[in-house]
Amino acid sequence: MTTGNNVIEVKNLTKRYRDLVAVDDVSFTIEKDTIYGLLGRNGAGKTTVMSILTAQNFATSGDVRVFGMQPYENAKVLSRMCFVRESQKYPDDALPKHAFGAAKLFFPAWDDELAAQLIDDFQLPQKTRIKKMSRGQLSAVGVIIGIASRAEITFFDEPYLGLDAVARQIFYDRLLEDYTEHPRTVILSSHLIDEVSNLIERVLVIDHGRIVMDEATDAVRDRAANIVGDASAVDAFVAGRQVIHRESLGNVASVTVLGALSLADRERLAAAGLDVAPVSLQQLIVRTTQNAAGSAASEEGALR
Repeated sequence: MTTGNNVIEVKNLTKRYRDLVAVDDVSFTIEKDTIYGLLGRNGAGKTTVMSILTAQNFATSGDVRVFGMQPYENAKVLSRMCFVRESQKYPDDALPKHAFGAAKLFFPAWDDELAAQLIDDFQLPQKTRIKKMSRGQLSAVGVIIGIASRAEITFFDEPYLGLDAVARQIFYDRLLEDYTEHPRTVILSSHLIDEVSNLIERVLVIDHGRIVMDEATDAVRDRAANIVGDASAVDAFVAGRQVIHRESLGNVASVTVLGALSLADRERLAAAGLDVAPVSLQQLIVRTTQNAAGSAASEEGALR
């Protein structure tokens, strides 16, 4: 069985494609009734992980448990999960009603009224065959299924592709509204990190197939700061601290450091005439993955 409040437990998960290691000895847990951001660059391993968790791909090694059970060919597990893929395929002659009808049969908690509301919200044409739909309309079909299914675990793999800013905001708003009334576990993969930062409660960042961050979103926001000002004063302040990014223009430097700033730190910054600015979630994740990649490259070079 799962431990405590966890609905997914992953231990030492590895996936290889010949010489390519897509997922590299990954371990993590997913808690019940929480919205996760599964974040990282293209090719980082996000889709591979979700595919294995939903039994649409095989692990090379490691152990995956969903609701305490292995998900592969396990109807007791699969009927409780919904995986909305960016590349979801439908029959050539399928209309939206056919996709929604199939979803209603598969997902026990499917809500017809909610689906109808979402169809109206996204202004989805009902008489257009899915294969003839625009990229945004196709994404809307997946989003509607993901929300209206009310599955206990729902995976959204880049659900916003083709959706304009208004439609993306509708997606975020409707998902949060229904999650508030009907809590479940949501794993949201997205490149638009700052857009979803107020939606997600916990951050899982994958880089080169490895987990480089697994923290509550609120804790992540306090992890770093940008120090800006005279380069020599900035260098004096950041000495001994972990620097993950630096930019310079003339005598002015902007340095991103890890670690929360104390009251004494802020007083010292003010006395030195330095400005401090928060780091957005997207900036922090970008800087962290860049720094990790740079460190890995340096280690590899040192071994040669």
